[in-house]
Amino acid sequence: MGRNVGPKCRLCRREGEKLFLKGEKCYTEKCPVSRRSYPPGVQHRSRRQSLYGDRLREKQKTKHIYGTREGQFLRYVQMAKRSKAVAGTYLLQLLERRLDSTLYRAGLASSHDQARQLINHGHIWVNGRRVDIASWLTRPGDEIAVKESSAGKTGLKAILAANAKRSLPSWLERQNGTVRVLELPHPKEIEQALQMNLVVEFYSR
Repeated sequence: MGRNVGPKCRLCRREGEKLFLKGEKCYTEKCPVSRRSYPPGVQHRSRRQSLYGDRLREKQKTKHIYGTREGQFLRYVQMAKRSKAVAGTYLLQLLERRLDSTLYRAGLASSHDQARQLINHGHIWVNGRRVDIASWLTRPGDEIAVKESSAGKTGLKAILAANAKRSLPSWLERQNGTVRVLELPHPKEIEQALQMNLVVEFYSR
């Protein structure tokens, strides 16, 4: 199953909450979730959702937020289940450690999609080397920066300026345009409320 390339706002409306897929638009009155809180499509009388439905929706919501494909997401779940840590917490840390997620949390991009585009186009360097893989897992001590020759481009300057005032989570540090990973991500600092135990249970049935 490929990545969803349809209207992002429909995904948010389907889940009934903001997934922050459209950057700055999600924080304005133009956000469709604020104006139309009901799911898209023909409206029917709501039915009580089953336990399977709850787990499926939480899995789908998490996939939409991080923009991962089903096979890739399944590999993260398997890694989390093999770890000695709490599976749900470890899974969320894996997703947050992705390079595109780290860029977004650090304020170098307004959305996960924009972060992936910057990475795929070769604008991002990690520890002095170009990395063009969005799923690259960052580690404590890594230093992330925009390529020097790219930072002066009008489009990138606008992106960086628009996100410069965003607050950073405690596990990241930003100085002079360089982001340093201080420690592993803290799940409690993530803006979306995710029930990762339901995601793990979905794949354990």
